[in-house]
Amino acid sequence: MILKGKAWVFGDNISTDHIAPGRLFHLRSNLPELTKHVLEDADPDFASNMSVNDFVVGGNNFGLGSSREHAPTIIKLAGVSAVLAKTFARIFFRNAINVGLPVLICDTDKISQHHELQTDLSTGIIKNLSTDQDITFTPLPDIMIQILNDKGLASHIQKYGDFNLGI
Repeated sequence: MILKGKAWVFGDNISTDHIAPGRLFHLRSNLPELTKHVLEDADPDFASNMSVNDFVVGGNNFGLGSSREHAPTIIKLAGVSAVLAKTFARIFFRNAINVGLPVLICDTDKISQHHELQTDLSTGIIKNLSTDQDITFTPLPDIMIQILNDKGLASHIQKYGDFNLGI
């Protein structure tokens, strides 16, 4: 799976409240409306200026905070192709895969705002097209790639049943 888009760079400790602001809790049953506010507490211009297939790039501990699935869901609904970060909060990582959002662990220091990136999930290489540098990431296990290809865990289980989860 090849992903290509521009980088939107955020720092360390981007919480689920930065992603899906708690003050907008009343919109949790209206995901299209909540998606219009994705990451607005970290960058008020992100939702209105990002393009489909762009990347969210974080530092350490991306997705810390509450375990709400709304955070990775609205990132995906906004059209983000993947989230790249040095480290992820465990539950955010798992929720992202479950909703079909690729999350890749890599060194993000060589990625700057609006750099053009191309990622190949099968090779574990992110090509920074703006600097002509390759960045490696920890490849996802085959089962996670299958879940992503099936657009999330629920679709994967509908397609194969729960016997194909590798657990």
